[in-house]
Amino acid sequence: MDNNIRILLVDDAEIITRYLKERLIIEGGYSVYVEANPRKAIETFQENNFDLAIVNFDMIDLDSIVFVKDLKKRDPYCIILAFLRDIVSPLAKELLRLGVYDFIDQPVSLGKLFFLIKKGIELHNLTIAHYKLVQSIQEQNITLQKQNILLAKRIEESTKHLTRLYEDLRSTYMRTIKVLAKTIDARDHYTHSHSENVTKYAAVIAEEMGLPVKEIELIRDACELHDLGKIGIGDQILSKPIGLDGPEWEQIKNHPLIAAEILEPLTFLNGATNLIKQHHEHYDGSGYPQGLKGEEIALGARIIHLADAYEAMCSARSYRTTPLSKEEAIAEIKKNSGKQFDPQVVSVFLKVVNRL
Repeated sequence: MDNNIRILLVDDAEIITRYLKERLIIEGGYSVYVEANPRKAIETFQENNFDLAIVNFDMIDLDSIVFVKDLKKRDPYCIILAFLRDIVSPLAKELLRLGVYDFIDQPVSLGKLFFLIKKGIELHNLTIAHYKLVQSIQEQNITLQKQNILLAKRIEESTKHLTRLYEDLRSTYMRTIKVLAKTIDARDHYTHSHSENVTKYAAVIAEEMGLPVKEIELIRDACELHDLGKIGIGDQILSKPIGLDGPEWEQIKNHPLIAAEILEPLTFLNGATNLIKQHHEHYDGSGYPQGLKGEEIALGARIIHLADAYEAMCSARSYRTTPLSKEEAIAEIKKNSGKQFDPQVVSVFLKVVNRL
């Protein structure tokens, strides 16, 4: 039980509201504020620091779209649970698009309600931590830029000293960016350790192909950061348990470009950034974001793409809770050799797959 968790309950059904408030306080140990009037609820939300809002969107005098927009305007990271009779209506889809976390059927199941509250608060905490991390990175960037100006003035005094400082600076950037990438993996327990596994698989394939050590290290860096662009994709899309619609899929296809934009200022990562940008291109040109094909795609990106696909096949996902078996995943890769995957990379993969 956590008395520090603050919940705003917006509902004009007095009997139900009184019952829910009592259960949330007694069984959950939450601090619960109740508002029956939507306009008053917005004022209360602005005046207090709430972790989560539970809203009855079936209230007669509630403009659902405006209400959600108002909440999100005051706190973009607020978690909203919705009571709604028809959860497959156009309104429900619009509410999800605007950022409503999930729906609760009526009559209310306390078990489901407490579960969604728990998951919503966990997401809220992670989102706030992520926001603070991004702020910290931005502050570090400003500080490091100032340091660079001072260092540039001293370049004639000691080239050796400047080189050492540059390497320290580069290391700081890499540590910070990699922490951010791991945070993105951790947003969803299905993708926990995903980037780490992809890095291992790609490195084994690259070593078997006899690539130079520098190129293998470049591939390692790109693998660790390859999903960085998902920072710009909403959780309701990344964790969606069913197929994505057109606009949602277009957002997903943007994540390599988002990653490239984030990493663009870090010129020492140019090589890795190029691999990240291309890691969803297909050998036959059917991939994204540029539709490159064959040798137009960097070899490192072709290796990462296969390692990424194999790891995804062998892991559970929100849209597929039962992973493919090793044999099924290998069969799928063989089937798509020359289409999705580079035949040369597939050939090497088949030699080392038992070591992955």
